[in-house]
Amino acid sequence: LAEGIARAHECSAEVSFVRASPPVVNHPAEARFAADVMREVVGEGMVTTDFPAVMGAEDFAHMLQARPGCYAFLGNGDGDHRLDGHGPGPCIIHNTSFDFNDDIIPIGASYFAKLVERWMPVTE
Repeated sequence: LAEGIARAHECSAEVSFVRASPPVVNHPAEARFAADVMREVVGEGMVTTDFPAVMGAEDFAHMLQARPGCYAFLGNGDGDHRLDGHGPGPCIIHNTSFDFNDDIIPIGASYFAKLVERWMPVTE
């Protein structure tokens, strides 16, 4: 494709692909743990564990190669939380329509606090 476009414009092209991050692969036990904690916060019907694979890559993948863990999404709400109309439903970060839903801050804070409480319970 690049060569064809370059030829049409009487120039040359070179494609170089650098793999910056490996794929993000959650560890099953940690993913179950994280989902269980989220269910405690928002209820059974609000947690999706069969989320389809996405093409995004994160530097968090490097952490998951070094230590067991889980990368999870916290829903941003419905399609009302977007700046421009780019189709139905909410949009995710790195999108010009992204508008963070401040109403989910307490949910996210509760989730992370409970995650720590469950992982590292205080004993007396």
